[in-house]
Amino acid sequence: MKKYGLIGYPLSHSFSKKYFSEKFIKEAFDDSLVYENFELADLSELPDLINSHPNLIGLNVTIPYKEKVMSFLNEIDEVAMEIGAVNTIKITRDANGVFLKGYNTDCIGFDTSLTTLLQPHHTGALILGTGGASKAVAYVLRNKNIPCRFVSRNPGSEDLSYSSLNSELLKQYPVIINTTPLGTYPDLSRPPLPYNLLGPHNLLFDLVYNPPVTEFMNKGMEVGATVYNGYDMLVAQAEASWMIWNL
Repeated sequence: MKKYGLIGYPLSHSFSKKYFSEKFIKEAFDDSLVYENFELADLSELPDLINSHPNLIGLNVTIPYKEKVMSFLNEIDEVAMEIGAVNTIKITRDANGVFLKGYNTDCIGFDTSLTTLLQPHHTGALILGTGGASKAVAYVLRNKNIPCRFVSRNPGSEDLSYSSLNSELLKQYPVIINTTPLGTYPDLSRPPLPYNLLGPHNLLFDLVYNPPVTEFMNKGMEVGATVYNGYDMLVAQAEASWMIWNL
């Protein structure tokens, strides 16, 4: 039996286990493949996890470990290194021991989803949050030559605060991407934006997929903005992970 899994904390509402379990059934892998959630309260538990599951050959990584996990890896893919975050690990075992290589498929998932939504007037983007997922989003935007700024509750010197957002900034950066977990079921909160200043020219992309329509998206729809959730992004990044594990 080959085993795959997800590490993070907490994992009570994870997408990956359900997705891959259904994929294995649909593609008739019978009981030869399994996907498990590995909830790690501390990332220092990772080596023991890998050693205690000798048939574990692939991992996805989620909040809050996409950046911290990089120090545990033997090699990091060039794109993941540039992004500064890893969400996929390929585990290779041979006579020399265990070898861990990190990749980032969030960028593939986001790029796939965003490309179909962009309009000529989408010439700038605000990224809500500064975690690992935000770095993949910024990487994609830079490659598309779309200027972007990070927005944070605790902004760094080059970031924006939520309280600084005004009509001028929201016109300059009409695409708004929520990379925070705010709004994930059962949380019904939303990023503290001045939603009354948004309009049909805005695109609100929420990396959250559960619920399908978040409060962030709801507020966007009320003013005529285009909204999109993170489900298709998750599917694309999951399939990219699957390809990496089976190269």
